[in-house]
Parts: sequence; C-alpha cells; structure tokens
Amino acid sequence: MSCFNVSTASPSCSHGAVPPCEAGTHHGRLDTARRLQQLICLASVVALATASGQAPTWNPHSNRPLEKYDNPPAYIYRLESSPRKISPYGAFISYQVNVDANGNNIVGDAANECTISVDPTNTSKMAIGWRQFNSVTSNFRQGGYGYTTDGGVHWTFPGVLENNVFRSDPVTNSDETGTFFYLSLLQTFCENMYRSTNGGQSWTELQADGLAGGGDKEWFTIDKTNGPGHGFQYQSSDGADCDNSGVVEFQRSTDGGVTWQAPIAIPNQPTVGTLDVDTNGNLFIGGEGFSPFYCVRSSNAQFGNQTPTFDQVTQVNMGGELVFGGAINPGGLAGQAFLAIDRSGGSTNNNIYMLASVEPSGRSTTDVMFARSTDGGLTFSAPLKINDDPVNPSKWHWFGTFSVAPNGRLDAVWYDTRNATNNTDSQLFYSFSTDAGATWSPNVAVSQPFNPFEGYPNQNKIGDYITIVSDATGGNVAYAATFNFNPNRGQHEEDVYYVRVFPGGQKATPTPTPTPTATPTPSPTPCDSGVIVNEGFETGSFPPWVIDGHTNDPVVATNFVHSGTFSAFAGGNPQQNTYCEENNNEPLGDSSFYQQFTVPAGTSTLSFWHKDCTNDSISFDWQDAYITDSNGNILQTIFHLCDTADWTNQTVDMTPYAGQTVRIKFLVHQDGFNPPGDTTGMWVDDVQLRRLHLLQLLRRQRRQPPPLPPQQQLHRHLLPRPHRGLSPPRGVVPLRHPGPDSRGRSDPPTPRLRRTSQ
Repeated sequence: MSCFNVSTASPSCSHGAVPPCEAGTHHGRLDTARRLQQLICLASVVALATASGQAPTWNPHSNRPLEKYDNPPAYIYRLESSPRKISPYGAFISYQVNVDANGNNIVGDAANECTISVDPTNTSKMAIGWRQFNSVTSNFRQGGYGYTTDGGVHWTFPGVLENNVFRSDPVTNSDETGTFFYLSLLQTFCENMYRSTNGGQSWTELQADGLAGGGDKEWFTIDKTNGPGHGFQYQSSDGADCDNSGVVEFQRSTDGGVTWQAPIAIPNQPTVGTLDVDTNGNLFIGGEGFSPFYCVRSSNAQFGNQTPTFDQVTQVNMGGELVFGGAINPGGLAGQAFLAIDRSGGSTNNNIYMLASVEPSGRSTTDVMFARSTDGGLTFSAPLKINDDPVNPSKWHWFGTFSVAPNGRLDAVWYDTRNATNNTDSQLFYSFSTDAGATWSPNVAVSQPFNPFEGYPNQNKIGDYITIVSDATGGNVAYAATFNFNPNRGQHEEDVYYVRVFPGGQKATPTPTPTPTATPTPSPTPCDSGVIVNEGFETGSFPPWVIDGHTNDPVVATNFVHSGTFSAFAGGNPQQNTYCEENNNEPLGDSSFYQQFTVPAGTSTLSFWHKDCTNDSISFDWQDAYITDSNGNILQTIFHLCDTADWTNQTVDMTPYAGQTVRIKFLVHQDGFNPPGDTTGMWVDDVQLRRLHLLQLLRRQRRQPPPLPPQQQLHRHLLPRPHRGLSPPRGVVPLRHPGPDSRGRSDPPTPRLRRTSQ
C-alpha cells in the first residue's frame, strides 16, 4: 500500500482581479489537502468583502494556513499585575503558568496553545510552551515558556524564546533522559528546534532561524526505543509548508533535532494530527486526510541510511470530521487528531490509539471519539464516544486530547459545555480507561467553568489544542482558560493553567522518598480471618456465595481443583457438559457469582486461585474479577483478561476497604458465537481473606531482644539476629488488557460499559 501519486502543482491566482475562489461556509471542515498558494486568493476575497461591508467566510476547500503573520510586534506601554490565579474545583486545583517574575498574573496579555513535557527521571520537573501575546490589542505572538520544579504548584516564566520574533504552534517533548525539546513555527512557515538540558529553565536554539523545515500545525515525536532509530526525531505538518509544496509532508532528524532531512510527501495527506513510535521502532502518523482519517506507517524511518517510505496506510473511522470555524472557537479548530501508542510491555503493548473531537454526521457540534488498533495499525475498532452525557446537538465536547501511561492506562481530557445553560461556557473534563479503551470511567469535571469567547488577542479563538502527559498514577495537563478578570477591559483573560488529574481524585505528583536504613521490623505472617465462608466450595454447593449471572449458571466442579475436592466454575456450558470443550453450544451473556463480607479493621489481603481456559480473544469473551460495593458497583477491577492458564494465585490489598461491606465477584462473559463455538471459562478455588492478627503482632514484638548495653554495641554483629518473618503479600497484579482478535470478525460487539478501577 505504499504506492501513491501526489501532484505538487498549485493553482495560480491573479493579483489584479478577484480570483474565482469558491465561497464556503463559516463552519468548515478540514477535509482536503491545503494549498499554500490559495492564501493569496483568500486574502483578495477578504479584502474585497471588507471593502464592500461583507463578512468574509471560510472556504473549506481553500488552503488557508491556520497560523500567519498579520500584526507587527506590539509596543507595551505598561505591564500591570494581579495575584496569580489558583483555581480549585472539588479535589482538583489548577495553577496559572504564565506569570511574571514575581509570580503574579500579567494583566493585558494572552496565552494559549500550550504543550507540556515531563522529565521522566523526576516528574516534579515539567515545562510548558505556549503562544504568548504581550498585548490583546495585537495578534503578534511569540514563543512563551515556563517551568516548574515542584510538581506544578509554582511556575516560572523567564520570557520568550526570542524577543520580537513571531513564533506560533509550540510543540514540546522530552526524551527518556529528561532532555526537553521545543519546536516553534516562524512567520515564513519554517521552524526552529530548541533544546533544554535543565528542565526547561533555559533553551538553546539548535539551528539558524527556519532551518528545521516543517510547516503550519506541525507536530513531532522522539524515538525512545532501544532500536536503531533511538533518539531520532520525526515531524509532520498540514500542507502550508516551509518549502511551499502545498503537500502534507514528513521530515526526519537523525542528530537530535539539529539538522532535518528533505521533506517527503505522506500518502493520503493525514493532517492536523500527531506521530508516535512503537517498541519495534515503527513510526505511525495519524490525522485527517481527504475527509477520512488515516493511520500511516513507516517501518524504515528508524534506519538512518535509508530514505523513509510509508508501507502501510489504513483508513480510520473516527465517527465524524474535524471542524474549523465552529461556533465554539470561531477562528480556530474545535480539536485536532491525536495518535499515541502503548509501550507498557504488557498484553496491550503496541496497541495504537486515536482520539479526536469530531462532528458526527447530521450535527453541528462535536463529540470526543476514540478508536484503537490491536494489530499494528492494519485495522481499527469502530469509533467509541468517550463523553458520557446524552447526545445533545447543542453541546460541545472540544479540544479532546489524551495520552498513554507507562502502565497502559489511557487518560483523556477535553473542554465540555454539558453543564452550561448557554452551551458555550466550558469546563475541563477527564476520563480514563484501564482496559485499553474498551470502556471508560464516568466523566468528571476538573475545572471551574470559563467563557472561551473572552480575552481574544485580536483573533477569535482560544488556540487550537491542549495537551496531557501521563505517568503511572495520573496525568499532567496544560490548558488555556479565562479565569482571571481584567477590569481594564471588563472581561476575562486567556491564560495557561496546569492541573493534575488522577483516577479517583487529585493527587500530587509523587516525590521519591529516601529508603530508610534502619534495621527492618520483622513482619508478622497473615492468617486466615475466616470472613470468607465456604472459601474452597468444599460443601459441594454455592451458598453463601450468590449466583447473579445466569448465562449459564456457575457450578461447583470437581474436574479441576487447586486443593480439596471442589472448585467453582463460571462460563462454558457445564449444563451440557462443556467447560472449554468445543461443542458448538456457547451461550451469550455473563456467568458470575459473588460473596459479600465486611472487611475487618487493620491490614488484610484477599487471596484466591484461578484457572482459565478460552478459545477466543478479549474483544468477544473475557474473564473478570472485581471488588464491588454492596450494590454491585465496581470499586476495583482485579483483572480483565481472556486467557488460558494453569492455577494462578491472585492477591488484593483490602486495607483501603477496612470497615466497608464489599463483594468479591467473579465473572465470565461469552458472545454466543456458534458454530464453531469458542467457549471461555474460569475455575476459582481457595478464596481467603487473610489479616494480621493483633495478638500475633504483639507476641512477635515481645519476642524482640532488648537493646544491647553500650559496651556490646561494637560487637552486635556477632550476636544472633532476630527472626525475620514472612513479608506481607504483594498488592494487585497489574491488569491484563485486550489483545488482537484472532477470528477476523470485522465488527466486534462492544462490551458492557462498566465502572473501572478507582
């Protein structure tokens, strides 16, 4: 699929008369390749329309660049300040980033289009780049940047990359060593790459102005694998390019962003989208081409002695189209396309994910839509809507973006008007997924509402995008909002903010804690509490276990046991003597059972053994274990998998649920595919709740020897050491995620939406 023909011929346009440029609508879609030369045509139309008193309209078939130099630098007569904005919302706190040298808000400026980078070696260090407008009376913008060393609570804004130099479309990234990079667009539609080795406190320009190539709405990524392309940088742009080709292009740097090789046309021209690299060094580019979205692969870009080629092009259904000039952001996009790859090393490793705020057919507003590939980009799932409010043609879900955590969790954020009676005031919303995007957590608002129409810096938009970077426990978000009120203008200002999102609530960026050097206290051995009744199903029946999934009913089995005579089995079709044998009698639905109990005070651990069998993939069948509340609402997903494995021990730390009444629940789902049938099942045995017995702990403490007399301290290494008990069991085993479908069915049924782990 690498063969394609791209013409670089461009239409001409007379300067002496109004060209025959097609008039479009104000609400346009980015559904064709742009041509830079058509900007001249559009400028002529705008001039004529202005002269005649008519408002210019956006032509969706024109090549109007989203960024252009249209105002000279503005002279700043004064810079007033006010206290920086700290905006709490429930458990979440947003901190203003674009502040002056004293940490105060700069009155009269504007800032938007913010991208964040995090030092993976010290997540308290972050940097954000943005478009800095020193005065809202001018459209002249520069490359603003700020940094933090305390996890985003305080930010320093040293200034712009170059004073009085037009810069736009800031994109930042970091490599695995914590070196930051900043790609910035000049008024020529050429770029510069900057590098920072001190956490974003200062930046070094890596080449003379404009020699990084590129173009409008550029994005770049870094190869962080251990393969031959390690450290390579890749970028793409939207067709208004440095070389005036008018074609969506790709460029590569093999020396850390210093020099950039000649641009190469990308098949199907995926524009306004991002890039990422899988663990095998394959490069993927996602974006919207001629109306459809595409995912394009280059498997040889990682080889420095080869000219990159694109050997795979896949059309992706995102459930709609990108929007430019929509009512929510009149002068800009309602969102871009984002592509990211799972590099967790687990069962979801190298999954490819795409997310975008798109306008579905028949609508004039946008939803946040998601699609994934589990087979290296050959195929993608049907689009899934992440915003969980009912479909409302008046509500906007815009500027959607996401990232993949090192442990495979997906974090998504976007602007949302669902709570606004005027359908325009927006809040930042958050959702996460722990099952590779099959289901998403209930959406939560993480910011105060703000009016996106205020504080425009002589242009009618609040930028074109926001960004997030995830770590093992949460996500770091850079976004623009209008929380600060400017009394001189009687309206709010556009500023850049940082907020940390986290499944279940706000938590600070984790800070490494020094390991204590004192002699460890012996750990008591957990003992069976007896809270779980009939824990080995040795009564030969289920009670007090409760069967709540009846397709088909779970059974007490004897064919496989971990200990004793009996175990429990869910799934399959045991009523017709089928456990995981192929008898063309697979049912459709859930087979599940649970037991409810109260978690005792103190430290406790739930332990059980499970044996799994399947002839299917997780897209259709699955084996699950949960901790739920007494109403069946999921508090924790212990695992979600589709596996064949011998007896495996699973442990869950129950200490956080001390004093609560909860359930341990086991579930097997089958999709009823017959023939040939692909039954899935799970045996469960030896379910125990083990806790540290207080009396046992006290006895162990009493057995510790008294402190040595001072004269013996020097020879204490010669004395017998106290007995060291067994360590407490470890916590929850990481989730196992969906893998590729092995059956070739094109439209897998969507699993039931369920709450995910908090």
